[in-house]
Amino acid sequence: MTQASQPLALVIGATGGMGGALADRLVTAGWQVRALNRNPDLALVGCPDLEWLKGDAMVEADVVSAAEGAQIIVHAVNPARYRNWAGLLMPMLDNTIAAARASGARILLPGNVYNYGEDALPLISETSPQSPISRKGAIRVQMEKALRAAATDGVHSLIVRAGDFFGPRPTGGSMFAQALVKPERPVTAVSYPGPLAIPHAWAYLPDLAETFVRLLDTDLGPFEVFHFQGHEVTGDGFVDALQIAAGRKLKVGRLPWFALRAMAPFNETMRELSEMKYLWDRPVLLDNSRLVAKLGSEPRTPLPVALRAALAGMGSLPAAAIAA
Repeated sequence: MTQASQPLALVIGATGGMGGALADRLVTAGWQVRALNRNPDLALVGCPDLEWLKGDAMVEADVVSAAEGAQIIVHAVNPARYRNWAGLLMPMLDNTIAAARASGARILLPGNVYNYGEDALPLISETSPQSPISRKGAIRVQMEKALRAAATDGVHSLIVRAGDFFGPRPTGGSMFAQALVKPERPVTAVSYPGPLAIPHAWAYLPDLAETFVRLLDTDLGPFEVFHFQGHEVTGDGFVDALQIAAGRKLKVGRLPWFALRAMAPFNETMRELSEMKYLWDRPVLLDNSRLVAKLGSEPRTPLPVALRAALAGMGSLPAAAIAA
């Protein structure tokens, strides 16, 4: 397939966990993948298969120019460690909408469960009430409303909501990498955020990327939302799979929420993390029946295999274990 005949995707956030997973999968599927970054020379080192363009997601002209000729725009950009979501997320999405309007591209947005409050738990469907109780959740609702409104004006979008992310690329904004295990050191312990008997939804990013790519091969309406079930497993089950992945017995403790709350007034990341406690006190599950009706099945890598890839990507497995 020549480059001229390849469909073109623009990925915003390709150096992140979700953006990187989708960029990788699109390349494998035969797409030409263009990525926007403020430092493309540095980004090229880690992702040589992409066409890197210098630009800023906060500058509309940069995004519009990068999206020229694209059939899809992956909007997977999030400020690291939840910093300044209020000041950055909506302006960046507005620029992506402007670029999609100019190019005719469909926007792909990886969604999460921040949109939902306790009234939607335990089983969340696409039509569950969205009553967010956190600042982040209110912004996610605002983002989706903007996409729904844009769909009435010709800008098409696809949202797939999922549980907590983890994957082989660094995912600094995930609970897995920020709380459960410590990156860049061999895993010996896990700090689980909730009661070990309660089930929780986890999304392995390559599986979520595969889901997006498969959905692109189906008939889609102007504004589509699907829920990705992922791995629904209790804390005990997750720890068991993590021990298999690590190849060793792990010390299991509880995440010290009281410490996060104590630091919240002085640390933005701790403040934003502490708002998520309610999602660990009760079961959080996603109803994927609409997705399965569309695709026939949901991609799902066995949990120990997925966790092993995630630990290796985080530098949390000894070199000997990775080699084995």
